[in-house]
Amino acid sequence: MKFGTKAIHAGVFPDPTTGAIMTPIFQTSTYVQEAPGNHKGYEYARTQNPTRAQLQDNLAALENAKHGFCFSTGMGSIDTLMKLFNPGDEIICTNDLYGGTYRIFTKVYQNLGLKFHFIGMEDVANIESYINSNTKMIWIETPTNPTLKIIDIAGAAAIGKKHNVLLGVDNTFASAYLQNPMDLGADIVMHSLTKYMSGHSDVVMGALVVNDDNLAERIAFYQNACGATPGPQDCFLVLRGIKTLHLRMQRHSENGKAIAHYLRNHPKVDKIYWPGFEDHANHEIAKKQMRDFGGMMSFSLKGDKMDDALKILSGTHLFSLAESLGGVESLIGHPASMTHASIPREERLKSGVTDTLIRLSVGVEDVEDLIADLEQALAAV
Repeated sequence: MKFGTKAIHAGVFPDPTTGAIMTPIFQTSTYVQEAPGNHKGYEYARTQNPTRAQLQDNLAALENAKHGFCFSTGMGSIDTLMKLFNPGDEIICTNDLYGGTYRIFTKVYQNLGLKFHFIGMEDVANIESYINSNTKMIWIETPTNPTLKIIDIAGAAAIGKKHNVLLGVDNTFASAYLQNPMDLGADIVMHSLTKYMSGHSDVVMGALVVNDDNLAERIAFYQNACGATPGPQDCFLVLRGIKTLHLRMQRHSENGKAIAHYLRNHPKVDKIYWPGFEDHANHEIAKKQMRDFGGMMSFSLKGDKMDDALKILSGTHLFSLAESLGGVESLIGHPASMTHASIPREERLKSGVTDTLIRLSVGVEDVEDLIADLEQALAAV
């Protein structure tokens, strides 16, 4: 089954009672049992909900995996994942990653005894020197947030398998349409469904996807025991968003390409980070492991003046200044003070997140209007 067909049909089925083609919103907290323990697979909504079950099955199918699990937020999914590890365990992470992930690693789980190594992974061979008997997982984003670094998933997976270490991949920037880490050897795929997968800036949700049955059993236990589960209304909205994922991602990618080339040729732009450029680091790996290059990019201005960056950030009209990404509308952001504010400045600078870096989430509007919006904002600096 091709991706677009899976997005619409995989894991979902008409309601057997009414024939409703859209998955119903099962807005219930509990389920009637014929006798104690005699039920139809559903007991209590924290444990299981039919709307959520169909979304989880759909997500697993999109990532070519066996098991999917949804959580109330993307951070809820990472929090659940961290519960798989014990004090003394070590995790090797890319040093260019979402600020919320860095925060939960260093401010929560580091205090509970886990040890994290933040390293550059553009050359995955760097990973091996940090592996020891306590290493339990390699954690990567690719493309990374916000400098769009590309990490070789298959190469990292080979290192993980060599040392019996899990590989987890945050696939949020790419979405399941542009990239499928499970096919490249990943053990765990994470999504902030808030972003491209839902795609309409109206839901906050996260997901974990795995193949291994034992790993799935452990994640299911923590999902139920700790209770960071989403409600059925949000699950319905994500299911609805996924039905157009392939169409939206095609447009995001088309618009992203046009905007990236426009910015690269603008006399006031210094650096631009977008994996579709042939001279972007690891571009060939991106071509190999992605279907297209998406609508995320970051850029800096010549002169590196904060006042100029602030003028751009507040000077656009169609690009809205806001947190998050991946919606149908275009967004502009300042990672240093917004999405990555929790990362110490010296750590941000090591991975290229300067004080004047600007991040764009290019939406699905008419690209000529988006270019005109950036043109008038750049003219003011």
